[in-house]
Amino acid sequence: MIEHKMIKVEKVDGKARACTITTAHGEIQTPIFMPVGTRATVKCMWQDQLEEIGAQIILGNTYHLYLRPGHELIEKVGGGLHGFMNWKKPILTDSGGYQVFSLSDINKVTEDGVIFSSHLDGSKHLIGPEKSMEIQRALGPDIVMAFDECPALPATKEKLRESMELTLRWAKRCKDYELKEHQHLFGIIQGGLHHDLRTECMERLEEMNFPGLALGGLSVGEKNDEMVQFLDNFGHTMPENKPRYLMGVGKPIDILNGIRAGIDMFDCVLPTRNARNGQFLTTDGPLNIKNLRFREDTLPPDPECDCKVCQNYSRAYVRHLYTTGEFLAGQLISYHNLYFMLNMVKQARVNILAETFEEYYKTFTTRYNSKRWANP
Repeated sequence: MIEHKMIKVEKVDGKARACTITTAHGEIQTPIFMPVGTRATVKCMWQDQLEEIGAQIILGNTYHLYLRPGHELIEKVGGGLHGFMNWKKPILTDSGGYQVFSLSDINKVTEDGVIFSSHLDGSKHLIGPEKSMEIQRALGPDIVMAFDECPALPATKEKLRESMELTLRWAKRCKDYELKEHQHLFGIIQGGLHHDLRTECMERLEEMNFPGLALGGLSVGEKNDEMVQFLDNFGHTMPENKPRYLMGVGKPIDILNGIRAGIDMFDCVLPTRNARNGQFLTTDGPLNIKNLRFREDTLPPDPECDCKVCQNYSRAYVRHLYTTGEFLAGQLISYHNLYFMLNMVKQARVNILAETFEEYYKTFTTRYNSKRWANP
């Protein structure tokens, strides 16, 4: 077995790995999907429901929580996110970097950080490495992400190198910041689709001795097959004695491709965001419940799913809720979609341990890609 302070690798099947990651708030069995709780809540879900469906770790967002209600308030009222939202299991917070670049009116990127205007009220702010660490220290998650620059693709190699160099300088400043004793700081590998840039970035982050590494800057404009090929070539080269995290990539097939490439941790807002748009994730691919064909359909949303939504409600009923604007529709679909994702990675782990992952991968992807529910 390969062991590190945070991780124990239990089995490798091809490139896919089954590991156990240890944090102050509990163990995480990988591969794992992490539901996104951007503003200290996973949308439409109670915390006990998250536990019920097997969520082992959830995410919070530094940018959003800094703006509302403020990291100082969260620390004062709850001693951090765990107490504030009454979640006793592990939490990961992202650095806020992606949101600063994607949501805000950016005024200037400097060596100190990013000066931007809030998407809420236009107020001016500066978030840089030290400020991001200050916020995440107060929020108190188990895993803290370094502050990085997030260039959109496509971009020139020259631009990607400049961004990578800035990310590395910021990473060193994040590493020098004193976090709480229980917190683990992960570095973020940038470099677009250039294997040489990514490798150089990873090696230089390794010199800083981060306990875990993440891949950022994917699923931000490149073609899907380019991302899949990059992951297949690069994922397994990441340090084997540390957690490997692919940030913000969350379609079911993309996650399975990541697992197949050797990645351990995944997150995305897709299960809850798509739920609010009426989309169930099912064994036979996405099912849009708003379609007229489901108006009198008495089958469960996914007949092969054993979650309590599929055990108790019909497609016709959920469609009625959705088309009449009832909040329960979003709650039911979110519950199912998150259950689906967590069960998918759970089954991936079972098959890695049994050394049958490739068979599971092919069976799942073939059926999911069947496009059974495509519009007639």
